[in-house]
Amino acid sequence: MDDLRELYQQVILDHNKNPKNFGKIAAANRTAEGYNPLCGDRIDLYLQVEDDVIKDISFEGAGCAISKSSASVMTTVLKGKSIAEAEQLFKKFQKLITSEPGTEPDLKDLGKLAIFCGVREFPLRVKCAGLAWHTMVAALKNENTIVSTE
Repeated sequence: MDDLRELYQQVILDHNKNPKNFGKIAAANRTAEGYNPLCGDRIDLYLQVEDDVIKDISFEGAGCAISKSSASVMTTVLKGKSIAEAEQLFKKFQKLITSEPGTEPDLKDLGKLAIFCGVREFPLRVKCAGLAWHTMVAALKNENTIVSTE
């Protein structure tokens, strides 16, 4: 388990250092801004949605390693997914990071998102990991507000 945890930490650090899908999408038709006042994480999320499918997704912003890597991994997982699939993954991810430490996590269908399983052991980091996801939901709903984790 320690080897697996170490691997997960390395993947998180790699996504923080070299985030995937970082930058603005010129053809984005849905955007949202997210803010975590507790940690200072900020994110701007850009989506190009066509026929209820996320054709492209990217983000810009700054924050802690958990926040930035969560946004990076999220964009790689959601590209090509339907809105319904994205909302379902949001629910599963939220359940993963807020589940009780010491219980067996449900990693089914989470793929590489499972690397964030350890976040549940650090309650202050749950908001960091969830910021990009809450921002994505707001963008899908075309809400014109700044998403806050508070």
